[in-house]
Amino acid sequence: MPSATPAVPPRPLEVGDIVIAPNDLLGEWTAAQITADIDPAWKKVGVLELDWSGPEPDSVDVLRGTRPLRLTHHAWRGGLSHCNCDWVLPRSYRVIGNLPLLHDRRSNSYTSLWHLGDQLFHQRTWDRGVRDWSDPAALELSGPELADALSAGSPGRGSDVRRLMATGIKTVDADRLVDVYPNLTSLTLGGNLGQLVNAASLNRLSSLRELSINNLFGMSSADCLLPDETRALEFLGLHSIPREYAVAMRSRWRAEIAHGTSLEITGARKPEWVQENLNNPLRDWDGRDHISSARFKKAVAQFKQTRRAILALLDEPDDATRLGRLTQLGRDYGAAFNRLDGRSPFIETEERDELYTALEAVLDESEQATGRALSTERAALLTGVDDVREW
Repeated sequence: MPSATPAVPPRPLEVGDIVIAPNDLLGEWTAAQITADIDPAWKKVGVLELDWSGPEPDSVDVLRGTRPLRLTHHAWRGGLSHCNCDWVLPRSYRVIGNLPLLHDRRSNSYTSLWHLGDQLFHQRTWDRGVRDWSDPAALELSGPELADALSAGSPGRGSDVRRLMATGIKTVDADRLVDVYPNLTSLTLGGNLGQLVNAASLNRLSSLRELSINNLFGMSSADCLLPDETRALEFLGLHSIPREYAVAMRSRWRAEIAHGTSLEITGARKPEWVQENLNNPLRDWDGRDHISSARFKKAVAQFKQTRRAILALLDEPDDATRLGRLTQLGRDYGAAFNRLDGRSPFIETEERDELYTALEAVLDESEQATGRALSTERAALLTGVDDVREW
């Protein structure tokens, strides 16, 4: 029998509770109130940030009379900083008491990570007249940029970097990454069936609070992040990673949920899945919450059929019917996914973009193989999709 959904958060929270947390950007403690949005079904809690920061408070008396934080920075128009967050209270956060609710309406915004105090910092920065602030401790790199940085960087060269995000990774050596960036508190690594080697070296990141790994392989159970080595970890997000690694990580970290580590582990892949999906641009659909296995399989079959038809047509001698036939193939593709979307639509913005990207990749493939530019053919194909698509 499947276990019932817990009725309360792993670390106890009640409506009206005052939560405090340290914030690196502010260099101080800040606070929030839990609102009437505790939702066992979605495992979310409403978090209303307070317009306050200071030394660590020892009681709620320090916060009596404090008002909710209102945001006017950037595109905000005076709304409250109020959001539904993951109901696992991060381990560096704590409840110091309970006060009457400052706001009794529910929030329509959702997020996983709490990041309490970041909005207060951005609002104060804006209020000082600073419009183009960027975090000097944060670094975002492409896969090739990360490879260059690790190749050129000496150990400790990136010691001032606390938050690192790298996407489009083909291969990355975690041992080398930790040598160059030894003081990370947040690490996000994303690939495209890329390789993460020496993943066990991430255990050397003793200050790590958030780790996200997406679409990277090469890890085994021996590469597990260990709770005793990374005691500060508050969020572990893994998607499309080796099944052996996913199972071992879930086993290691499940007990830490009660201590303030939130887990999101999805898309555990067997070795044969990787081989089957090397050339499947829709592979990320497999395991998405709102896409059934049957729809995933039908979508892949339809894409493969369309791909074969496009490549066969482009391989024929050019004639007056070529562009019209490509437009019709685009219409057929759009109509097929209209039917698949059906009465319970699942094709949202992300999936729509991926369907177009998949088609464009077929044209790219042909251009690389023939050395011919296919801009007119590309336009004809996509026009066909646009003519009929309802997604």
